[in-house]
Amino acid sequence: MVLVIDTSSACSAVAVLSAEREVLRESVRPAGREHDLRAQVLELVGPAQVSRVAVAVGPGSFTGIRVGAAYGLGLALGRGIPIHGLPTLKLASLRARAPATGLSEAGRGRVYFQAPAAEPRLGDPADVPTSHPATGWLREKTAAALRAAGVQLLEEAALVPFGEAAAAALGQAPEAPYGRLGLDYMQSFGVLR
Repeated sequence: MVLVIDTSSACSAVAVLSAEREVLRESVRPAGREHDLRAQVLELVGPAQVSRVAVAVGPGSFTGIRVGAAYGLGLALGRGIPIHGLPTLKLASLRARAPATGLSEAGRGRVYFQAPAAEPRLGDPADVPTSHPATGWLREKTAAALRAAGVQLLEEAALVPFGEAAAAALGQAPEAPYGRLGLDYMQSFGVLR
């Protein structure tokens, strides 16, 4: 089974996929100090059942990215199984049924965003292009600011489940060496790896 973890944004998502990338189970919960990723994973799958791990590598919450990556990497190293890095903004955009801008919280009222066929960027809600609808797990205050800037946010009911987006992203993600998972921390002056 493949364990997919995304703790890079305002929600913590875990999915379990079959070897053929069929979604078996998933769980999405609000992220925060009280959140226990280990408990969330163990509700879906036992570590001995996992044969491959994939984790969201950002951009997104600095601490969130590290929590998910550390858990996934620890499991992969401990079991000697492959690990894959999945770009957070790609995961977000793959939840839409048509081309969409992927979004993630950046803090201080800013967002990370990636419009279709464009590079990831960091900016204020007014910087997000309005040419496509957008999707991502956001705080309500951030979502309200994006709507006020004219960004059409897709409603959760219109999106495919996280596990389906994760399965699609995994199909495009090469295996990463344990020491080179490639977490993305974006700053206003560029991308740091």
